[in-house]
Amino acid sequence: MIFVHKYLRAIGFGKLNNRKELKELLTKAIQNAAERAYVTNGEETMFAEFSMSYGENIGIAVRGEFDEESNFTYEYYFPYLRGSGITSEEDVSIERHAAMESYAGVCDDLKVGVSLIFYLQNVIPYLKVKNNDSLPVRGTTLTVSGLSCQGTVMMPIIKNENQKKRIKRNATNRNSLIAAARKGDEDAIESLTLEDMDTYTTISRKIMKEDVFSLVDTYFMPYGVECDQYSILGEIMECHTIINNFTKETIYQMTVSCNDLVFDICINQIDLLGEPVVGRRFKGIIWLQGFINFPE
Repeated sequence: MIFVHKYLRAIGFGKLNNRKELKELLTKAIQNAAERAYVTNGEETMFAEFSMSYGENIGIAVRGEFDEESNFTYEYYFPYLRGSGITSEEDVSIERHAAMESYAGVCDDLKVGVSLIFYLQNVIPYLKVKNNDSLPVRGTTLTVSGLSCQGTVMMPIIKNENQKKRIKRNATNRNSLIAAARKGDEDAIESLTLEDMDTYTTISRKIMKEDVFSLVDTYFMPYGVECDQYSILGEIMECHTIINNFTKETIYQMTVSCNDLVFDICINQIDLLGEPVVGRRFKGIIWLQGFINFPE
């Protein structure tokens, strides 16, 4: 049974609301796919992915299997946003989802403070590497992106150049302490504990008279029960609109900086409250996806 994916609206399918329309959309995506990828999935089957673009960096991927008689059986689909740039150079581990041939990735990036759990976009290249017994692969990088169905644009916190330099210096020092703490450095663990206690005390005192979003400049934290969804608040570094070439709906694509993590997100214009402008902040819920860049 085919269900309408919640985040389809993020790439411009906000008016798609029944399974008949969805089935027609997926059939066209398979027949007119711009990208096709295949990998053997046992002696008699072949795992396949068909990707159809509906605008700049956005599209739908359909996955399933071909049997020995070349009959394609649909398994699942998902909307995607192909991110730009390199988000992280930390090592990534991959785990298969229990119910289907889809995968989740985990990246422990010091800048975020939590383990990044994301939905893996490029499964076929990963399976090819896995089938060749080439894991783990060294020198990979990660590009993450987010789809959002709920967002708000907020004004920035005004900071002068000295404050910006101090924030950057403090972030660098904190990352160094976290790295040392992971190796068992007791002094680093104590310093981080004291720093968190001071921060908690300061915010508890100021929150009585000030708004929380005038104190918290950015955050990145898990949201809900699904591991790859996050609540974020980040600065908009770049923003432009694109049109879904099938539905003609307007989509905002933004590059945001969140806890020193820079990545792209997209959201339907009808789901965003406020006007996104460089320098302002985006607050919302995102479904995090990741693309592993394997070395040539």
